Amino acid sequence: MSVLVINSGSSSIKYQLVNPETGEAIASGLVERIGEESGHVEHHFGEVTRELNGPVPDHGAGLETVLGLFAEVGPSLTDGSISAVGHRVVQGGKYFDGPALITDEVQARIEQLCPLAPLHNPAHLKGIIVARRLLPDVPHVAVFDTAFFQSLPGEAATYALDRAVAEKYEIRRYGAHGTSHQYVSGKVSELLERDDLKQIVLHLGNGASASAVVNGKAVETSMGLTPLEGLVMGGRTGDIDPAVVFHLSRVAGMSIDQIDNLFNRQSGLKGLTGENDMRAVWDMAEAGDANAIEALEVYAHRIVKYIGSYTAIMGGLDAITFTAGAGENDNKLRAMVAERLAPFGVKLDAEINAVRSKEPRVISTADSSVKLIVLPTNEELAIARQAMTLV
Repeated sequence: MSVLVINSGSSSIKYQLVNPETGEAIASGLVERIGEESGHVEHHFGEVTRELNGPVPDHGAGLETVLGLFAEVGPSLTDGSISAVGHRVVQGGKYFDGPALITDEVQARIEQLCPLAPLHNPAHLKGIIVARRLLPDVPHVAVFDTAFFQSLPGEAATYALDRAVAEKYEIRRYGAHGTSHQYVSGKVSELLERDDLKQIVLHLGNGASASAVVNGKAVETSMGLTPLEGLVMGGRTGDIDPAVVFHLSRVAGMSIDQIDNLFNRQSGLKGLTGENDMRAVWDMAEAGDANAIEALEVYAHRIVKYIGSYTAIMGGLDAITFTAGAGENDNKLRAMVAERLAPFGVKLDAEINAVRSKEPRVISTADSSVKLIVLPTNEELAIARQAMTLV
């Protein structure tokens, strides 16, 4: 039995057919540039890769193309082997602390939460509506990025905002990337054979977040009401004085939409260097570009700032885990962070850190005060397994 996992973005659809027991990715693919003049679709199954180029007018057309490729290239989605369709949904608000079987009521609630994740929930909603129409005989399950962080204590989730306003508009810290943080922190406990860990997970991709996890429960996370808060990211500012909004409105005459675009798409590494890809920023820095060098320092500084505060909140620290694109693959970034933690007895094994591998591994020395770990995330597998708990 398998689960079709769908991650629907604003102009893309990523999908993977997963065996939730073995973790095998049976088939996978991507639809991109939806709504643009020329779209691109690729489907991978076994040794076969099929690519199509041409207009993909909307998400409905994209998913219809995907189902056609499953029928043509394989494997079949109509032979009864699919147990569920799992949908990634960024924002579940205060309503979902775990996966939810998608009914009309759940779908309406996801739509209601769109203002809290305007870059994500509307796209997820499109994927859900289309997939439920095209695959009506299979259970559909929503797995929420925010669910893992419903366990945050009130002192971590609450903003010091007027209570009446906060309650009326559901303003609190929800977090994001929770599916990844839950999966990775659980795997770290397995790797170290301990359930009583105080650990920090650093999910470092184009979007970046940190979490503090004690005994398997999240007690802090860097993203807030939306995924804008926290670490420096590819195109997002991360933490910034809210008064910058007032300043840009009053002095620069910028509209709310312009500031929203600036903070969410034109800032972070892109705002500091012109590039949102960490690899390109490293290339610039190694060529002597002062802006790129400073951007990397700002990026690492923010990470270390969160590590320090989370260690204090947890009353200690056993492990720091790097995951996601940059976390898993950028040994120079990991070394940069470890160097700043050296005064506290954190010791990186440079030789192990330099090895590229898809396997979970400890990259600190035996006498390091904290375990440093690289552990690949697998959100698709986590979504598939959570979906199976309901079906």
